[in-house]
Amino acid sequence: MEIKLFQSAGKETLIRSELSKNFTEDTGIENEVINLYPSIEYQTLEGFGGAITDASGYVFAQMNEEQKNNMLSMYFEEQNMNYQIVRIPMDSCDFSTHLYSAVEEEEDVELNTFSFADTQRYIIPLLDAAQKKAGKKLKIMLSAWSPPAFMKTNQERKNGGSLKPKYRQMWAEYLCKYIETFQKNGYVVARMTIQNEPKAVQTWDSCVYSSEEEKIFLKDFLYPTLKKHGMADVEVFIWDHNKERLFERADEIIDDETDSMVTGLAFHWYSGDHFEALDLVREKFPDKKLILSESCLEFSKFDPATESFNAARLAHDMIGNLNHGMHAFYDWNILLNTQGGPNHVNNYCDAPYLFDENKKELITRMSLSYYWHFTHFIKPGAKKIAYTKYTSQLDITAWKNPDGNIVIIVLNATKTPLPCILRLNGKITEFTISEHAIASGIIH
Repeated sequence: MEIKLFQSAGKETLIRSELSKNFTEDTGIENEVINLYPSIEYQTLEGFGGAITDASGYVFAQMNEEQKNNMLSMYFEEQNMNYQIVRIPMDSCDFSTHLYSAVEEEEDVELNTFSFADTQRYIIPLLDAAQKKAGKKLKIMLSAWSPPAFMKTNQERKNGGSLKPKYRQMWAEYLCKYIETFQKNGYVVARMTIQNEPKAVQTWDSCVYSSEEEKIFLKDFLYPTLKKHGMADVEVFIWDHNKERLFERADEIIDDETDSMVTGLAFHWYSGDHFEALDLVREKFPDKKLILSESCLEFSKFDPATESFNAARLAHDMIGNLNHGMHAFYDWNILLNTQGGPNHVNNYCDAPYLFDENKKELITRMSLSYYWHFTHFIKPGAKKIAYTKYTSQLDITAWKNPDGNIVIIVLNATKTPLPCILRLNGKITEFTISEHAIASGIIH
C-alpha cells in the first residue's frame, strides 16, 4: 500500500512538492496519529464548481486565446480541477457591468419582451468555452438576486425591498422563463435557488424574504409554475445565505406540504464556521442536500497581500463543510480583474484568477492552488469516510473515490511543521506537513 502526497506551501501559488511513501506494519504507535476508517461512510459528493457571472465573462473577453485556454484547462479539464457545476445569476448581481432585468415593462404580464441579451453578452461566451473545454454539458444552478424594480416594494433592484404579493405569479413565470431560455439554447439547468441572501439589505441587487414569504412563494407560486412548465425535475434550494441561520430557515419552511418541493439548502460562508448548523439540518432533514453556493474573500475585509492566510481560511471552511455534510461546492467568481471587479457598487473581491487589464497578464492566486487539492483528488461520487486526528491544529477530511482509492487532505495553518503518522487497516506511514501548507494524499 502506497500514498502519493502533494503539498503546497509558501508564497508560490502553484508550486507543489510530490512525495511517495509506502505503508509498513503498525508497531503500536500512539502519538501523532491520524486514523482512517473507510468502512464508515457518510454523504456522497456531487462535485465542485464556480460562478460564471457577468463580471467574469467581461474579464474573460479581454484575455488572449492562450490565457483563456490556460484558465479553462485548469478549471474544467478532468486531469486538473475537474469542475462539473456552475452557478449563474438570473439578471444582474453586484458582479455585473451594469444593472439589468430581462423584463422592464410592468404591463408585460405575458413576458413578451423578455430579453436574454445581457446574459448572452458575456456569460454565454464564457459558459460555451467552459463546456467545450470540459467536453460535456456543465450542470447549471440559477440564482436570482432581485426581481425587476417594478415588482418590488422599494421600486428599485438595489437596497433590499421585497417582492410585492401581486407579482408573485409573474415572478414565478419570469424565473421559469429564464430556465426555459437556457434549456432552449441547449444548456442543462439542474437546480435553482429562490433568492440570493434573502435576509440582506444590500447596496446592490437584493430582495428580502422572511421564512413565511419564501415558503408562500415556493408552495403557492414557484413550485406549481415549475410543474406547469414541465420543470419539476429542476431542484429547488432554499435560503442561499449564511450558515448561522441555516437550521432556522429549514425548520420554518420544510413541513409535510413543502417537503417534496425542497431538494435542499444552499449556504454561504461569510458569517463564520457554524458547521454545527449543517449537522442540525442533517439530523432533522436527513434527505436534504447541503450545498455551499458562494464563498470568496472580500477585499473590504481581507488584506489581499496575506495570501497564505486567506487561502487557509477558505480551505478551513471547505474542510469543515465537507466534514459536516456538504454535497457540492460552488466558488464565487471564477475570474475577476486585479481590482476585484468589475462590480457596479465597488464591492470588490478576490478570485482564484485575476486579470491585469493594463499589463494584459493573467494572475493565479494562492486560493487556486489550495482549491486544486480538493477538486483534483475528490472525484464526483466520492463518499466521505471516518477519521480521527491527534490535534486540533490540523484540519483533515478523508474520502473514498468511486474507484476505491482513498483521499486525505490535511491543512496546517500554524507557523510550525506538524508530524503525521497515518494509520489505515493495520498499516502506518509517516510524513510532515510544513507550516502554512496544505497537502493531499491519494492511497492506492
